[in-house]
Amino acid sequence: MAYDKFTVLKSTAVPMPIENVDTDQIIPARFLKATERKGFGDNLFRDWRYNSDDTPKKDFVLNNPIYSGKILVGGKNFGSGSSREHAAWAIYDYGFRCVVSSFFADIFKGNSLNVGILPVTVSEGFLDKIFKAIEADPKTELEVNLPEQTITLLATGESEKFDINGYKKHNLMNGYDDIDYLQAMKSNITAFAEKSLY
Repeated sequence: MAYDKFTVLKSTAVPMPIENVDTDQIIPARFLKATERKGFGDNLFRDWRYNSDDTPKKDFVLNNPIYSGKILVGGKNFGSGSSREHAAWAIYDYGFRCVVSSFFADIFKGNSLNVGILPVTVSEGFLDKIFKAIEADPKTELEVNLPEQTITLLATGESEKFDINGYKKHNLMNGYDDIDYLQAMKSNITAFAEKSLY
């Protein structure tokens, strides 16, 4: 399933300065029944967003109208816990295209890259600057430049480089998942196969 191409994203951000956010908090296990990627955003951080009677918790950041945007800024060790792909699905389905943290769990990071979410790892110092900037002004914008592999606080011009696997970068910039990547090479694969027959 293809997703939106990711090149340069300029957006406000939603701050969640909580460390060790695990995949069961991102999408509780009781919502894992569906096999399609749709509808999971409704239950993103379900137990943090809603009371038992389904009323929104006013003190949770996703219920605060002053924060919005396509970038989620999380604390250290984001996406730990079980390997469920649904955590990445829920974040994408909610509308986030980038998650920023000083450390990601490896499996969550891989799952995110597979569905069109860019996980950007920054230094703890730069992460703290981002949180402080958003706290001072919720309309603070970040620019995430995938071709250049930079993230910039536009208010100050401060920037950091981030790492990404070359194959995953190519796929994100083209909106490919692994199957799309192979399909894009179909003519080359066919030509190689035909050549190999003779």
